[in-house]
Amino acid sequence: MANRSKLLIPAAMFLGMMLAASAQTATPTTAIDPALRAKANAGDAAAQVALGEHYARAAAADLDKAQMAGDYQQELAWYRKAADQNDIPGEMHLAALYRDGGGKTIPRDMEQAATWYRRAADQGDPTAQGTLGVLYSMGQGVPHSDADAYFWFDLAASVKGPNQEKFAANRQMVGEHITSDELSDVQDRVAAWKEAHPRPEGTQ
Repeated sequence: MANRSKLLIPAAMFLGMMLAASAQTATPTTAIDPALRAKANAGDAAAQVALGEHYARAAAADLDKAQMAGDYQQELAWYRKAADQNDIPGEMHLAALYRDGGGKTIPRDMEQAATWYRRAADQGDPTAQGTLGVLYSMGQGVPHSDADAYFWFDLAASVKGPNQEKFAANRQMVGEHITSDELSDVQDRVAAWKEAHPRPEGTQ
């Protein structure tokens, strides 16, 4: 299990590292562009995600605990508004926030994280699919299932990108823990999913 974790954990923590990097340059909450807030209030998902990111940076820089708590709540609220519109960036940010938690304000909730990763994965996002594969392989937020892990890793590995080889390696690893009948069933599921969710030409 230890060797397996060394390979699988990097995929699960991928978004966390990106968010941590974005938090290095914090901006005060008072610097929010009124036009951006107006767009977010009008329902623009990209603007809502941008506001969530703004509050995430502010929370990372806050020294006052009350202000930090408020910023985390705002971050959660704006990501949720975007995610509720089936916006993939909103879903991914919300999933990562639940996965990592927001200080003492937003508790870690792996079931919620898995739910939102699944929403993005169902829409074809390969990072969400690869991360969901990790969660199934580790039994975090979802029941442990190497067959389901293989399913999501296989979908993620079919998309060209910087993490394609990592997803393929993870697929191979969990594939060693499923039977030939399970493998056949998963391959049928993958084929059916791809038929129902055609990707843009050149991405697979």
